[in-house]
Amino acid sequence: MSAARVFVARLAGCSVFDPAGDKVGKVRDVLVVYRSTDAPSVVGLIVEIPGKRRVFLSIGRVTSIGAGQIITTGLINLRRFEQRGGEVRVIAELLGRKVVLKDKTGEATIEDVAIEETAPGEWSVSELFLRRPRAGASPFGKGPTVFATWEQIREKKSGGEAQSAEQLIATYSELLPADLASTLLDLPEERRLEVAEELPDGRLADALEEMSEEDQVELISRLDDDHAADVLDQMQPDDAADLIAQLGEERGEALLGLMEPEEAEDVRFLLSYPPDTAGGLMTTEPIIVSADATVAEGLALIRRHELAPALGAAVCVTLPPYEPPTGRFLGVVHFQRMLRYPPHERLGTLLDPSLEPVTAHTSAAEVSRILASYNLVSLPVVDENHRLVGVVTIDDVLDYLLPDDWRSSSGDEPRPVSTSTAAIPTRRRASHGTRS
Repeated sequence: MSAARVFVARLAGCSVFDPAGDKVGKVRDVLVVYRSTDAPSVVGLIVEIPGKRRVFLSIGRVTSIGAGQIITTGLINLRRFEQRGGEVRVIAELLGRKVVLKDKTGEATIEDVAIEETAPGEWSVSELFLRRPRAGASPFGKGPTVFATWEQIREKKSGGEAQSAEQLIATYSELLPADLASTLLDLPEERRLEVAEELPDGRLADALEEMSEEDQVELISRLDDDHAADVLDQMQPDDAADLIAQLGEERGEALLGLMEPEEAEDVRFLLSYPPDTAGGLMTTEPIIVSADATVAEGLALIRRHELAPALGAAVCVTLPPYEPPTGRFLGVVHFQRMLRYPPHERLGTLLDPSLEPVTAHTSAAEVSRILASYNLVSLPVVDENHRLVGVVTIDDVLDYLLPDDWRSSSGDEPRPVSTSTAAIPTRRRASHGTRS
């Protein structure tokens, strides 16, 4: 091994390579089992491979850990990972856990866990990075940190007290929304709720938008109404409408009543259209400008960090007012066209004359045909008075066309494979028997 001691939080997201240098996945967690006397023993890694599938990689198959990457023997079993009794995920379940120091100096919280190689192919927990509570009543800053071995602490058992998810959330802070959603769904049920409760509303909203309707409903149903409404406020109106439509009428109305009035109004408007129409698919938050706006202003608007790429592909030009339903729709200007003109050029002179909007009652099938036929990523939607009411983006259409379980589907039924010509041996738990 290229590293004698490794901190687990730093392994999150590290790439996993086979001996030939081909990337096979990335680390999502480290799996350990408790022992009666010694420190917990490392069983293996939970690795995410293409298709968002989590698989188990025995620590005995790891030949090198270091420099932000992990090298394996080339043997990967594609069976989906399932956690077994007695196994504990370090990032998902240990980080944030309260412990008591045996030297009677008080409590601390686990912020990181160091693992160390004890024999070829065998690793165990060697040290804990702990943070003590803040001194005094000051709400600012953090408490001091301390290192301790497993033998120097005992876990705090506090019935009914939810485990802090602060450190886990910090570890996941760099994950893209789709990866965060996948990671949340991979957590044990109670831990998933703890993390969801502590995630910022906007971050949880981003993750929910990447989940299947079934998973969305299950998670939002476990949040209290006030929290759920705050999260819905942060979601795209079309995604929030889709989610509320899956809830019971009573709960849906209760959440709409708690949402910000403007956000709730957009959602109610979208819910008035059948889901298989342009009105049911569209978002009510496109970029809308006047004909006198300049190229510089248009580019500044699509440059915003929080804007979805599909919505930034074009700006819509209308007469006032500039909030849906707007004044008369005049046309769209594609961002590539803006790049070809000087900053002072008026957008009203750059409209695409070939792009016709669809009505809110246009079928989803027709919207799909138009997007495919003209190589578009968004399509404006107007009402009977030719006022802009929203845009349908390519991701909305894909969500509609793909099967309901597309997020959890990763192709054919998994089977054991090898990146080398050797046969796959049975996966093992170092000195703890067989895990196949």
